[in-house]
Amino acid sequence: MFARISSKLRNLLSTYRARRIARGTATKAEPQGPAVVFFNASARMGFISQNAAFSILSAWGLRLAGVRIVHFVCHSGMRRCVLGTNALDPNEEPECDQCIALSRHLYADAETRWFGFEERAEIGAAIQGMDLAQLAEYNYQGWPLGQLVLPSLRWALRRHHLEDDKQTRIFFRQYILSAYNVAQEFEQMLDAVQPKAVVLFNGIMFPEATAALAARRRGLRTITHEVGLRPFTAFFTEGEATAYPMDIPADFQLDGAQNAQLDEYLGNRFQGRFSMAGVQFWPQMQELGDAFLGMAAQFKHIVPIFTNVIFDTSQVHANTRFAHMFAWLDALLPIIRQHQDTLFVIRAHPDEMRPNSKKKSRESVAEWVQANRVAELPNVIFVDATEYLSSYALIQRSHFVMVYNSSIGLEASILGKPVLSAGAARYTQYKTVFYPASAGEYLDQVNQFLAAESVTQPAEMVSEARRVLYYQLYRTALPFGDFLYPHTTKGLVHFKDFPAEALRPENSAAVQAVLDGVVNDGPFLV
Repeated sequence: MFARISSKLRNLLSTYRARRIARGTATKAEPQGPAVVFFNASARMGFISQNAAFSILSAWGLRLAGVRIVHFVCHSGMRRCVLGTNALDPNEEPECDQCIALSRHLYADAETRWFGFEERAEIGAAIQGMDLAQLAEYNYQGWPLGQLVLPSLRWALRRHHLEDDKQTRIFFRQYILSAYNVAQEFEQMLDAVQPKAVVLFNGIMFPEATAALAARRRGLRTITHEVGLRPFTAFFTEGEATAYPMDIPADFQLDGAQNAQLDEYLGNRFQGRFSMAGVQFWPQMQELGDAFLGMAAQFKHIVPIFTNVIFDTSQVHANTRFAHMFAWLDALLPIIRQHQDTLFVIRAHPDEMRPNSKKKSRESVAEWVQANRVAELPNVIFVDATEYLSSYALIQRSHFVMVYNSSIGLEASILGKPVLSAGAARYTQYKTVFYPASAGEYLDQVNQFLAAESVTQPAEMVSEARRVLYYQLYRTALPFGDFLYPHTTKGLVHFKDFPAEALRPENSAAVQAVLDGVVNDGPFLV
């Protein structure tokens, strides 16, 4: 009980601080020139997530720098939002009152454009009797509403393959109606404000994806952001933030101090001491035990297969060689059965089954393993998401490594192991891993590697992987840690006690990078 009271007090204190800072930035601001619009409806409701914090901190900082900031804010403007979706109950309403109350604190004394919901009867009537496939392809007056909301629906329902049942169709229709309302309201706001740029969370969740489409159709600079690899860091880009595009200068090379800094980071990673988006995936990390090593000794090679989370927003970019991650696993299954002298270790992503969370996958690798009776194969070990076997110890003993688009592929390359990537990842845009041009070439490469006595990782791939990872960690990751500390709930944050002046660009490297990127068309780099 004391813990609950303490948590509520911290929430109240953090909200009070947010209102004080918001008012402080407003009173000290002298906005000039065309506006920049901020919109974030998919990263928070009644509490602040890291992404919500990155958005509001950036907006406050730009306002202090004299930029006119306009917030596009939801006032029960959607039948269903992504975070306001209960996957088990399509009739449960989102907690709009709680969300609106927090918005009033965050945007205190700021220029805001609130939007409500207007029912579009013609759309509702048109989609009422549609099945799942028809809903996915639904287009209204040039708005591809079905495709815009599909990634959000998969994320909210925690599965890639949606079931064509009454419940899923209800969610689909609610999302489509909501997306069109956002489209109309956002366009009206753009007409009135005439901004020079828009800044959006993620760009894949349907409210922001719809806004991004509206902005890009007008030729406006459209900037999206996501969490960075290090705690309390953000990644901003004019591209798709979930694809993590980077333009690393060809002459950028690590010096001695930078190499040491990267080695320190990797040392913590290899011990499981890291988090992503505020979530600590490895409460403990287990080394390979005697039973595992005894079994492995019976085989010629060990080949780990690292999967990802099927509903993750990165998957819309990853699915280039294969239709989806399970199609990749299906294609590997005959190869696994054929190569009985190789021990394949299939590793479920630790984020697939978050304990005590609504974010557990409803279409998991564990289910795929069970449905295909993969664990019964004598040359397969399946490591479930809740098992904390050291992936790095596994990599060290591997013949080569297979990944879909998990970040561990980059780390395996740094460890000197050849990596075959089946999906587009944040590192495949550089020559850090083997990334064949098609599914057929990929499977041929797998067979070639399995037939080889040894597979050598080119030294240039190791150095390139180090270069790419360092640039991700310390150049593109904008640090907001001076302003935030973790909430007791994983993934959420509180605001520290700091004066509004701390957010001026000259006082914050992160805000300076956002200002350079948004106002001066810069590259969003520290």
